Amino acid sequence: MNSVEKEIHYLNHEKGFKSWFWTLDHKRLGLMYMWAVIAAFVLGGVFAMLVRMELMQPNSLEGGQFLSDQVGGLSAADRYNHFFTLHGAIMVFLVIIPGIPAALGNFALPMMLGAKDVAFPKLNRFSFHLWLTGALFFVGALLWKGLDTGWTFYAPYSTSHSDTSVIMATSGAFILGFSSIFTGLNFLVTIHKLRPEGMTWFRMPLFLWAIYATAVIQILATPVIGIALLMLSVERWLGIGLFDPALGGDPVLFEHLFWFYSHPAVYVMVLPAMGVVSELIANFSRKPIFGYRSIAMSSVAIAIFSFIVWGHHMYVAGQSEVVSVIFSALTFSVAVPSAIKVFNWVATLYKGSIRLNTPMWYALAVIWLFSIGGLTGLFLGTLGTDIHLHDTYFVVAHFHFVMVGSAIFAFIGGIYYWWPKMYGVMYNETYGRLGCFLSWFGFNLTFLPQFVAGTRGMPRRYFDYDPQFASYNMWSTIGAMVLMVGLVIGLFALVHSLIGQRRKAPANPWGASTLDWQCTSPPPPHNFDHAPSVDDPYDHDILRWDEQEQGFMPIDPVDGDPNLAKMGSARTAPATHS
Repeated sequence: MNSVEKEIHYLNHEKGFKSWFWTLDHKRLGLMYMWAVIAAFVLGGVFAMLVRMELMQPNSLEGGQFLSDQVGGLSAADRYNHFFTLHGAIMVFLVIIPGIPAALGNFALPMMLGAKDVAFPKLNRFSFHLWLTGALFFVGALLWKGLDTGWTFYAPYSTSHSDTSVIMATSGAFILGFSSIFTGLNFLVTIHKLRPEGMTWFRMPLFLWAIYATAVIQILATPVIGIALLMLSVERWLGIGLFDPALGGDPVLFEHLFWFYSHPAVYVMVLPAMGVVSELIANFSRKPIFGYRSIAMSSVAIAIFSFIVWGHHMYVAGQSEVVSVIFSALTFSVAVPSAIKVFNWVATLYKGSIRLNTPMWYALAVIWLFSIGGLTGLFLGTLGTDIHLHDTYFVVAHFHFVMVGSAIFAFIGGIYYWWPKMYGVMYNETYGRLGCFLSWFGFNLTFLPQFVAGTRGMPRRYFDYDPQFASYNMWSTIGAMVLMVGLVIGLFALVHSLIGQRRKAPANPWGASTLDWQCTSPPPPHNFDHAPSVDDPYDHDILRWDEQEQGFMPIDPVDGDPNLAKMGSARTAPATHS
């Protein structure tokens, strides 16, 4: 333990609040993003549990089943509207969109390039401070008048009917948009300009391809939502008719602007998750990723298609039948690059030397959950079935399988994967796996019944419902409780590794071949003491298991390794080393 304390690394080379808050170190900024996102996730989860508790049974009393009536001057129904709105807004704008790109991307991306930092460190710090400012606006909206418009801020309700903190919340989202744009711009330039000699485009780790495609979406799509929210605020402030029909405006215009951003934003959430899963599947299967180029190009294809399918959210908004047919066809086409990724992940698993460490559990969970989310999306992309399923709980379940099942599970899996690199300690695998299983089981129990309820006509966003849907909501709420327990155990496993009996992590506990695992754990302040060697990011045969170090070490290509025959290559290393 004393030797660990004497080592100089990015966590201890400068101490104090100011050294962290004003840091230019991408690793520290990544950690601060991560813990801030986790705090927002806890807050959004509290609102989710309040919603589920209210919906556990149909209301037997006028005041609500769980929420008390007329508390703080609001009826139980009004407070329910506030809770599901704040749950959605916090989860989308403060958790899922910044989760993997801003937190894990900031921590890992420069090291995966062998660089000492991102291209614009000061802009990176400014992006984080903007994120904090936007988050404070959302907290202010919560504490002042709340928010009841739904996370989509649909006009004209948000412009002239709601008396809640719409301006404050949209201002927060506007500021968060700038944070997202600057982060994407920074990553784009970093990948273009800071790749080391020998790392061509098709020798980059797939996580970098995913972050690159995500950055393109962030830069091109986010200004549109900024314009839409600014127009909404101007109408609410000055009474100018932009979206309100009573003032000569068009509410469908807001839908077009909102979904032109928000459907690409789905892939801002999902593409980085796919990048994380690609890293986990390859490394814990001990195989080169199957179809590297097709996975890389599918990330770019998804980014392109994401801009031309927004109209499938608006089949019932009055658009022409021809336009709806076109959007339906485009929606089906975007499923192809997504299916390519799933197929290649499964092909990578085939005959692999699979190690079921905690990150791999989360990767396998993502394959299951994303496949269900993708397949159920086919029903919503089909004109005939979408008319019936639109604004039912089928959409709620589909959305959560794609967003939470893919983005959040991959986010947690990525945290577990890079945790030894972040803090230089190993966590308890039993706690980690138990948290993953309970989260996966609770998630399925929560949302699978909602598919059935939705097909039978249960509408979304309603405070009360017909008693025929009671059993589905009962199981859904029980599942949410199990999910919450799993998430708490997963967080406990990480915190326990820091405050319990700390087990020092080797530099490369997973046997990964990417450059981020060629530095010490935790990394030095500038990531590398020596320039890392660039190899195939998924060639695991360049590593060997070292019993003394209890980690993977590179094979010296010049001097050879006399112990290699005895110790075996990375593919034959012990599966229980962690």
